[in-house]
Order: sequence, then C-alpha cells, then structure tokens
Amino acid sequence: MAVWGAWPFHRAAWLNARHGAATMDTLISVGVSAAFAWSLYALFFGNAGTAGLHTTFTLLAGGASTDSIYLDVAAGVTVLILSGRYFEARAKRRSGAALRVLLSMGAKDVTVLREGRESRVPVEQLAAGDLFVVRPGEKIATDGVVESGSSAVDTSMLTGEPVPVDVSPADAVTGACVNTSGRLVVRATRIGADTQLAQMAKLVTEAQSGKAPVQRLADKISAVFVPVVIGIAIATLLAWLAAGQPVVAAFTAAVAVLIIACPCALGLATPTALLVGTGRGAQLGILIKGPEVLESTRTIDTIVLDKTGTITAGKMSLADVTAAPGEDPGEVLRLAGAVEHASEHPIAAAIAAGAAERLGDDLPAVESFTSHQGLGVSGVAGGHAVVAGRASWLESEWAQRVPAELSARAGQAEAAGQTAVFVGWDGQVRGALIVADTVKPSSAEAVTRLRELGLRPVLLTGDNARAAHAAAAAVGIEEVIAGVLPAGKVDAVKQLQNEGRVVAMAGDGVNDAAALAQADLGLAMGTGTDAAIEASDLTLVRGDLLAVADALRLSRRTLRTIKGNLFWAFAYNVAAIPLAALGFLNPLISGAAMAFSSVFVVSNSLRLRRFQPGTSGTRPA
Repeated sequence: MAVWGAWPFHRAAWLNARHGAATMDTLISVGVSAAFAWSLYALFFGNAGTAGLHTTFTLLAGGASTDSIYLDVAAGVTVLILSGRYFEARAKRRSGAALRVLLSMGAKDVTVLREGRESRVPVEQLAAGDLFVVRPGEKIATDGVVESGSSAVDTSMLTGEPVPVDVSPADAVTGACVNTSGRLVVRATRIGADTQLAQMAKLVTEAQSGKAPVQRLADKISAVFVPVVIGIAIATLLAWLAAGQPVVAAFTAAVAVLIIACPCALGLATPTALLVGTGRGAQLGILIKGPEVLESTRTIDTIVLDKTGTITAGKMSLADVTAAPGEDPGEVLRLAGAVEHASEHPIAAAIAAGAAERLGDDLPAVESFTSHQGLGVSGVAGGHAVVAGRASWLESEWAQRVPAELSARAGQAEAAGQTAVFVGWDGQVRGALIVADTVKPSSAEAVTRLRELGLRPVLLTGDNARAAHAAAAAVGIEEVIAGVLPAGKVDAVKQLQNEGRVVAMAGDGVNDAAALAQADLGLAMGTGTDAAIEASDLTLVRGDLLAVADALRLSRRTLRTIKGNLFWAFAYNVAAIPLAALGFLNPLISGAAMAFSSVFVVSNSLRLRRFQPGTSGTRPA
C-alpha cells in the first residue's frame, strides 16, 4: 500500500522535485516514505523483527527504540488520503451535475418538414434554415423563429422562470425548451455549437476550469508553505534528538508534522466552491464567464442600468386612447389601428397590436396607404381619409388643428416619458393614442434588492431626459444620465470610475456592448444581442432585472465560500503543526485529520447547491 497505493503521490513528488517545486503531494510522499523506510529498518536491522514481539497503538507520538514500526501508519495514511480523494472526486461529480444536465437537455431527434413531408431525423442532421415541427410535450430541437402556430413554451430549464412564455409567428424560441400546448413550425436559425444551450455550457465549462485570483493566492501560499513545513519537520527531528529523546519518538513527531501539514484542503478550497457555484448558476440561468468575475462582484459599489430592454420591456405598447370631445374612442382606435397596421414602425406596430387586442378582427381594410418617414402615415380606411402622426405634421400638411384637450393629454403623456400619436380624418383631429415602453413589473423590486446589496443604482440611457426620469421614478432610481450615444455611455462609465466608484453595468443592446466592456463588471441580459453578451462578464438568461440581484448574490456567496474554505484549511494546518511537533499526534491520527479537513471543505462548498433566488440580499462583508 505504501508503495503501490501511494504511487501517485510519489510520482507527483518526483516530477515536482525535478522542476524545483514542492506541493502537497511532496508532503504525503515524504511522510509515507519516511514511515515505510523506518519500519523496514526496524524490521531488518532493529528489534521489531524479534519473534513474539507485540506492538501497541497510541494516540501520541512515542516509542523508545527500534522496537516500533510504522507500517500501519504508512498504509493507513495512504488509505485515508486516497479515501478522502475518492469522496472529494465523488462530491465534484455531484457538484458538476448541473453542467451535465445542461449538456443533456437538448433534443435527440427532430421532425423535419421538407417538401411538405415530415420525417424524423437525428438532431445532428438539422441545418440552419430547415423547418421543423414541435408537437405538444416535445423539446424544441434548436434555436429558431416560429413560422406558424402558437403555443406556450416552458423555458424554466434555461431561465429558471416557472411561467410558460406565449409564442406566435415571428417569435424567437430557444432549443431544449419544452412546447407545452400547440403545434409549432419553427425555422432553425442556430444549430450545434452556436445555440444558446451550447454557449451556456461553454461559458460554464470555462468558468469552472479557470482560476480565480484567490486560487492563485492559494497556489502561492502552497509553494511557500510546503518547503517551510519540510524545514519544520527536520527541525522537529533535530530538536527531539537534541533534547535526548529516543530516535523513534523524534522520527514519529517529524512524520506527524509532514502529514498533518499536507495542504490538500487548501488546494480544494477554490475549485470545489467554483464548480458548485457556477453549476448552480447554470441551473438558474446565471452564466459566470470566468472565475475572476467573483472578485469583481465583491468590490462593486455602483450599478449602471440601461433603460430600454433592461428596466423597461424594450417593446412599445398602447397605453391609452383619448378621444376629442364628441368622438368615440373605439372608432378612433379602429381607424388608427387599420392604417398603422400597414406600417412597420415600432410605434405603429404597438398601435396596431393594441387595436387588434381590444377590437379583435374588427379593423377595416386600408387603401392608398402611404408612410411619411418620421412624420406619420395616411390612408383610406372605413370610407375615411385617415392620417396619424405628429401634431405639427397634421397641422402643417393636413390643416388639422389639435384640440386643446388632446394637447393637454399629450403634454401629460410626454412628461411621463410616453409618446402621443394624433389621429384625424375628414379634415379634423379626432383623438390621441398614447404609446409607451412599459417598465417591467419586477424592475422596482430588483432595484430595491440591488440597494440591499450595498449598490448605488444609476440609470443610463440614450432616451430623452423626460422619458428617462419617468422610468427612473417608477423604479426608485434617483441618479439619471440621459440622452447619451453609445460612445457617451462609455464616457459615463469612465466618469463614474474616475470618481472612485467600482462600476457594474447591466444592458442588452449593441449600443451597450462597449460600456459593458468598460465597466468593472458587465452583466448582459440574455434576451439581448450577441455583442452585449460577448462583452459582458455575467450573462443572465432571464430578461428579468431580478436576475441581476440573484447573480450578484450567488457570486458573492461563492466568493465567501472560497474564502471560508481557505481560512479553515490554512488555520487547521497552522494550529495542528505545533501539536504534531510537540508529539501530541500520532501520524495515523494526523492523516485522518488531514483527510477530514478536505472532506469538510468539499461539504462546505456543496452548501452552495441550496442557493435559492428571489430573496433579499445582504450587504457585503
């Protein structure tokens, strides 16, 4: 056992010695070899081989002559350490289960629609641009866009959100999510390594295989610690001999020092916590791009939030319909929805969608439709010449004056950061439609949780000041930077950094990518663009701002676990070495205690698997 079982330690120690290095394997190899060599000497050249001689077990280092052998110590320490490493490896496999589950989420085969015929093929044969069918209860084979059909898709495996998401034609869907109800025909847009699932797995793998700054610190400590321990062991041997103690007692104490000092737990402190933390993050839709990100989450004190798509839904919607005195609001919406339906402008799409939602299919057909770039639209609908657009355009081009009641309502809307579109027909303005980019329902609570984490929120947007302040007021943000271009966002982040702040930023658009890269910590909403995700440090699969607080809490808790592991592992070594040097520990007990310290570190790391999102955070220590 001391030779064959401990061979991995001997081999590693030899390889390290050839490079002038000493590691934890060096301590194990030297300790086991010393116990084994002494035992052979005692058996063949001392009195231990005498017929009828009995040895006894003691917790303390001791023995008065070559009657004592330590084959039990050499074998026992090897068994204990190998057992400890077995359980450590087992724990690592368990902690890496999230990644394995992530990798196995994808569909194995898919129903492809080619030339009007359905055929079942392995998912590897699917190509970008192919149409495939997803029936109720099936996994979506790959990322794509819905061509036909409507359904609710369960995205909880990727986002952690339990509520299914309704999808219809033109909506994007993600591979590995489950279609819960209707039949969908989807056009594949990304396959293989380009899918969101594959990118998630890649990010998790990179994060788990990298080294955090605290891990590099542990490596530096070990590089100094091991030679020092060997020096202490030699000093212990010489001190016992100089004090007139028996050679066996001196030797036993020196071996106990070598074994008790083995910093196995020190080496496990970071990798296990990192493995479990990033794995749990993957389950919750929080992707940590690299282990160095954990250090950043501890030091940040300011978080910059983009408005559109981060705090707000990033999609315009119809908020209100106001009719002029004597006009019917339903008729205003019906005619406006008809002409706007023919336009591709986001505001027009919001009005058309609102009209369809409130009135159903009761929209007249449109003739002679014309889009006036940046001003409005016109057309004939329901027997009326209908125009919809800016007030100045209606007055200058169509001689239609806006009534005072509608102007007042428009002023209120614009003060709240909303947009007013005026509608007129037959030479008169008949109503105003209020369109707004609505604040996400969870944004206010998310800002509260970010404050609880000790962060100062700042709203940064390219939108106008009134819209920015309205959104900020809705979620409880006091500091607003508005009307900035993408380059201006970078400058704004730099300015905050120049003020001595450590800045995190959350965004989702191409215009946020440069600022995300400039920030000390970049968080990309997974619903955003590839450019933003690539420039970030943390990717949040959920498009919910609450995920930002969850990501910071998980990262900080992982970092605290790493530091706790390092403290207890190192404190254990420092406290136990004097006991071993003074002869209070038998080498076998030292080996058991050393193995237990490693198991403690792994068990402490596994506690991260119980992390739950959605609870209030605490200020960083």
